[in-house]
Amino acid sequence: YLGLTPSEHSSGATVRRGGITKAGSGLARRALIEGAWSYRMQARVSRKLHDRVEGLPKAVRDIAWKGQLRMCQRYRHLVAAGKAKVVVTTAIAREMVGFIWAIARAVMPSPDAPARTQG
Repeated sequence: YLGLTPSEHSSGATVRRGGITKAGSGLARRALIEGAWSYRMQARVSRKLHDRVEGLPKAVRDIAWKGQLRMCQRYRHLVAAGKAKVVVTTAIAREMVGFIWAIARAVMPSPDAPARTQG
């Protein structure tokens, strides 16, 4: 949905993968790629970030911190393996989507939960 998967040109047993497909929302893809560049730096929580996330639920903060640790480590590992920085950044953006999905699931009520009535 976000266009962060590689394109593919296959014929028989031959599989050729190309650049990302660019399907879906260009704005969402750009935001993810720009955010992924920040994982070049060491994982830490600055004073400004700490103040911003202070009011969030603990489950959300835990998922975000776990994601930050994992993606910073993965960025360093892929660059050390010789991958191009733009390829690494795209891979990190794809992984970031998974953590965003996990945070959304943590804060959204499940569909089988009883709905609250207003009134």
